[in-house]
Amino acid sequence: MTKFKICGLGHVDHALVAANAGADYLGFVFVQGVRRELSVQNATHLVEEYLRISGNGGPKLVGLFANQPIQYVNNTVSKVGLDMVQLCGNESPKYWNDIDVPVIKQIKVKEEGSLQKTISRITQLVKQVCKNGQIPLLDKYHDGYLGGTGTQFDWNISSEITKTYNIFLAGGLTPENVRDAIRTVTPWGVDVSSGIETDNTKDTKKIISFAKEVIQANKEIYD
Repeated sequence: MTKFKICGLGHVDHALVAANAGADYLGFVFVQGVRRELSVQNATHLVEEYLRISGNGGPKLVGLFANQPIQYVNNTVSKVGLDMVQLCGNESPKYWNDIDVPVIKQIKVKEEGSLQKTISRITQLVKQVCKNGQIPLLDKYHDGYLGGTGTQFDWNISSEITKTYNIFLAGGLTPENVRDAIRTVTPWGVDVSSGIETDNTKDTKKIISFAKEVIQANKEIYD
């Protein structure tokens, strides 16, 4: 069954909607200088309020970071109460191993050269992440961007890789295309942020619609 993560959350109401819709992971952004960045103080308050209302045992809470000091990341994990970390920068395997909780490692897919060369190059990166015990997340490469860009890359790249490895698929996913993405790629998980927004704000109806499409795709493929 393909899991799903609702990312870039900044309000308790949206986190609750995502959890109630069946999300497996909720993502909170601590990457410096990006639009959805949360301060540690605001994230702590958000998570406390979310847990007060929803209780424990729901989706895993994931903090997104990029090229930030390990001590800051681990301190944020402890203070906010995160279950996992997603690394979106150029962090090394040694860095990954020094994080106190399980890691999702973003791999930026740069489509250059032939499709087979791209698949081979990305597969090697995925292999390294999996061998090291982390979860790879594939997202489209854009020069100068940390984290996601909300644009899609060729799913044929991912569909080859998922024959061997479990990955998160990200990049340009929406309620309108996620069912096709799951049919084509059969990823371990899918990740969405901008695809469930309206005017740069999380849209409750789109969150629910995205969740329904993932659930329906899983029924079609796995039931």
